[in-house]
Amino acid sequence: MLAIAVKEQQYKTYILSDLSSQSELEVVPERGGIITRWRIQGQEILYLDAERFADPNLSVRGGIPILFPICGNLPDNTYTHKEKQYTLKQHGFARDLPWEVANQVTQDQVSITLVLESDDVTRKVYPFDFKLSFTYQIRGNTLQIRQCYTNLSDEQMSFSTGLHPYFYTFDKTQLQFRIPATEYQDQRNKTIHPFTGSFDFDTDEIDVAFRDVRSPFASVTDTSRNLRLSLSYDEAYSTLVFWTVKGKDYYCLEPWSAPRNALNTGENLIHVEPEATFETLVSLTASFF
Repeated sequence: MLAIAVKEQQYKTYILSDLSSQSELEVVPERGGIITRWRIQGQEILYLDAERFADPNLSVRGGIPILFPICGNLPDNTYTHKEKQYTLKQHGFARDLPWEVANQVTQDQVSITLVLESDDVTRKVYPFDFKLSFTYQIRGNTLQIRQCYTNLSDEQMSFSTGLHPYFYTFDKTQLQFRIPATEYQDQRNKTIHPFTGSFDFDTDEIDVAFRDVRSPFASVTDTSRNLRLSLSYDEAYSTLVFWTVKGKDYYCLEPWSAPRNALNTGENLIHVEPEATFETLVSLTASFF
């Protein structure tokens, strides 16, 4: 049975369920179009800081926030377009703005489509007219996130995009990584290090970027939970970011289309012509063993 229920609480929450696979997804459109929960066979896949989530003045730490029109931060939070300087905070604005529900499907599949459109607020920090459409679909143990970026401006629109999933874990030392890269850049000091397949979790914070990934597939196996999470993404994504903080029950493996500061450097930016639409797809699959 496929179903979508609505729960009225602090934020209206849409609950997608696939009873045959005991899979359930919770989505909160007005809180940045975020996925807050993904549960399979009673197991929580995602982490959520409920206290931060309840405070609209704080960015959400947990679930799967949307990154647009930048990933990461900019020097002094500024970039230049046509000789004019704009201020844009870390990860952009899509994760902070309310999205609208555009469609719900419960026949043959269960999915919900959310839309975010430009307005006077977004134009002050990003001078383009756009329409974003995200479709969240669960099928069995797989979550698909289909994305459409439509340029409604009369000039080429440039941006980067990404997802920031927080995966729940209670023992990071039991994590095993399969990442298609041989080295990473430490995002704090920009140093390059070889990747041997593991991290030092005694470090207070790990924030690294795998650049120019060689394959559209990565996975993390959590042997403490007998759980493998597989991440697949299309050619739009050039970078994988791994981030975690000591003492917190989460790790993040984030597909980004471009590295930090791309709006200034131009590196791996996505360019969409007027009236055109750019589409991407990210899939997550949870496997228990």
